[in-house]
Amino acid sequence: MPRPILATIHTAALAHNLERARRAAVDARVWAVVKANAYGHGIERVFEPFRAADGFALLDLAEAVRVRALGWRGPVLLLEGVFEPRDLELCSRLELWHTVHCDAQIDMLAAHKTQVPQRVFLKMNSGMNRLGFSPERFRAAWTRLDALPQVDEISLMTHFSDADGARGVAHQLAVFERVTRDLPGERTIANSAATLRHAATTRADWVRPGILLYGSAPDFPEHDAAHWQLQPSMTLSTRLLSVQTLAAGATIGYGSRFTAEGPLTIGVAAVGYADGYPRHCDTGTPVLVNGVRTRMVGRVSMDMITVDLTPVPDAVFGSEVTLWGRASNGAVLPIDEVARSAGTIGYELMCAVAPRVPVAVD
Repeated sequence: MPRPILATIHTAALAHNLERARRAAVDARVWAVVKANAYGHGIERVFEPFRAADGFALLDLAEAVRVRALGWRGPVLLLEGVFEPRDLELCSRLELWHTVHCDAQIDMLAAHKTQVPQRVFLKMNSGMNRLGFSPERFRAAWTRLDALPQVDEISLMTHFSDADGARGVAHQLAVFERVTRDLPGERTIANSAATLRHAATTRADWVRPGILLYGSAPDFPEHDAAHWQLQPSMTLSTRLLSVQTLAAGATIGYGSRFTAEGPLTIGVAAVGYADGYPRHCDTGTPVLVNGVRTRMVGRVSMDMITVDLTPVPDAVFGSEVTLWGRASNGAVLPIDEVARSAGTIGYELMCAVAPRVPVAVD
């Protein structure tokens, strides 16, 4: 039989989370953000539960091709825009909307030969300091785009740096509103955290939820997924390969990082960093065995981890191990908790599941 590790994608949870975003966004239209292969879930796997979205937002032209091939005829937005002039040919052919965040992209549009003008989203750098025109140069960029016959409608966008924290969005929102107040065009400004935390002040024509669609809290640990009524969209599970009883003083794994203080029963689970389980997890990282919460002990190996079976005395060879997500008995281990143990965020864990891990859809 194959190695027992499995990533399961929960389509009902994906649909639920999209609806949660829509409720939070009131009257706004909703982009389903499916960049990074739908945060590691697979665009083809999330397409049906995300059909209720108003559009798909992504980065990669190849991903845009996949969305169109699935039969989507609605809006598709390239969040980073085009990377070279010939990309505009595909935008024309597939009717892709695209972000414009720098002069080079305007230059490409000005030189592009097309009979059909394109829909663009002009991005302002309101304080994130990654992509976008500065507030001082934004209106000049808009004026230049507006004069191009290659450009149809110009929408306006920005991205918040602190929507998930104490600083909030007010400082960036004030800049965006001041500069764009009398400019026409639809607005899109809210990411997952702004959609959930600042809905009253960030209302616009579109919202761009990403991580919340996949059941992770955008402001963890201040709030967890349950607080926002989000459901886990991915479960990573495996089985126990071995059960062993250790004497007091015995050590476990590479580097002997964990020493048993007394007699201890441990289980060896078939998962490791080659599967995408983070190597930086260490003793204390939460794990479910047969749906019962326990902890990992020792170091993560390439193909195995060891878990404390003290809370699960009935565990045996083949017992279910849930690394994150939903166990068979309904118990949930939030991906954000596991990520925190690894010093990272749930986004990375979703995206990092290795190709060797089989995927199922329920």
